[in-house]
Amino acid sequence: MTLSARAHDWRQILDRLLTWQLLVMFLLGFSAGLPLLLIFSSLSLWLHEAGIERSTVTLFSWAALGYSFKFVWAPLIDTLPLPHLSARLGRRRAWLLTAQLSIIAAIVLMALIDPASGDAQLFKMAIGAVLLGLAAATQDIVIDAYRIESAPPRLQALMSAGYIAGYRLGMLVSGTGALLLAAAFGSERDAYSYPAWCLTYLVMAGLMLIGVFTTLSIQEPQMPQAPVSPPEGSGHLGLVLAFLIALATFGVGFGLGGLLIDALGQPVHHGIWALGLELGRLLLALGGSILGSWLLIRSGAVQQATVQRVWVEPVLDFFRRYGLKTALLLLAIIGLYRISDILLGVIANIFYQDLGFTKPQIATVVKTFGVLVGIVGGMLGGVLAARYGVWRILMAGAILASATNLIFVGLAQAGPNLPLLYLAVGADNLAGGLAGTAFVAFLSSLTSVSFTAVQYAIFSSLMTLIPKFLGGYTGALVDGLGYPIFFVFTALIGAPLILLIWGAGRLLETK
Repeated sequence: MTLSARAHDWRQILDRLLTWQLLVMFLLGFSAGLPLLLIFSSLSLWLHEAGIERSTVTLFSWAALGYSFKFVWAPLIDTLPLPHLSARLGRRRAWLLTAQLSIIAAIVLMALIDPASGDAQLFKMAIGAVLLGLAAATQDIVIDAYRIESAPPRLQALMSAGYIAGYRLGMLVSGTGALLLAAAFGSERDAYSYPAWCLTYLVMAGLMLIGVFTTLSIQEPQMPQAPVSPPEGSGHLGLVLAFLIALATFGVGFGLGGLLIDALGQPVHHGIWALGLELGRLLLALGGSILGSWLLIRSGAVQQATVQRVWVEPVLDFFRRYGLKTALLLLAIIGLYRISDILLGVIANIFYQDLGFTKPQIATVVKTFGVLVGIVGGMLGGVLAARYGVWRILMAGAILASATNLIFVGLAQAGPNLPLLYLAVGADNLAGGLAGTAFVAFLSSLTSVSFTAVQYAIFSSLMTLIPKFLGGYTGALVDGLGYPIFFVFTALIGAPLILLIWGAGRLLETK
């Protein structure tokens, strides 16, 4: 390729960055990124300041498991119309508006609860966090489907870059913004103030109106081909009933598992025993959910043909297109790609405070500088993926995301060293932004437009399931291993992913 041809390619890529579609994805990305830290790091600091134990604080990361199980209700979003709203706004916009209003309601609910007032209030806070996770995951389902349906494949890397940039800005606002507001309103590590955190979360709820206004200003995407045919008549009620039964039986199974663990006493509440028992608890809840849904189908309350069309066909379509071996390898990549950075992210803010960094320092370095570097990394990832291909940048992102965790080992040993904090946070966010953009484009390329919401929800749910489940134990792991060994562990656990990407690339080349 000549130098002039290469320059022309770069100009085309940069021209595509300046489009209305990219601005929309940036604003929707902001709306998607805002709730995340209100469940993770900002909530962790709130609970930490309120005097909640570290091991309990990190368990709150499970409130975001809705992101990991959103494939369960994604078919409802793909097939069910919302009364009145769908006719007025269209299928995607109606669900998007509903999800955004639900997010606002959940954040307001959390703002009205003081977790320091006892176990009952802490339990209510957990419910509010779970509701926020479910609503935010629903919004993600719709935004992902909208992005894939509103632009051709050649633009998906750049659309992903706009989305990631907005997402990171949303995280900046709910991370830096929450910390600075809480501090400005009078809450500190040794001087906890509930009103300060209440006002902070109310401000965050107000900022979600940016997403609402964006939803009301965009147009419904034009589908290139018809989606899965929605069920008629009682089929709608059957799908909703199946989802509610699955949700209820999951909750019952999870609750019974907790009672069993409590009955076994304190000796099993720590170390490897606790990890194994909680895994068993999760499997019990999932098994109960599957059993409840199966009994519902056997009873005839839900037609088997409807379940086949709505839940089973999207999965079969993926395996038909790629074959069993390649499909399983791709799913393994999806399940492990973000494990290193998610495990580090759950404990990061507590780590910074434990080292002795102040809240304004954390806000400036981690939540401002880090997120801005992440935005640069995301845009860089989009441009490089558009120029050199998604697969190469996917591999580069996996290597960098794992390797940069090792910088935190030095930080843990050095103590509150501000320049080293900048280096660790900058490298981590640059790698994370680049990897994130490539990964979103990679997932979009795997998705069939006939099953957009369902398949992408399955992929993105699998992406976070293992890391977020393990994330609930980061506090216990740090207590047992110490920070340096924990960070080495987060780096090494991402190493097998590099081999998986290499193997999948070889398989896809032969197809």
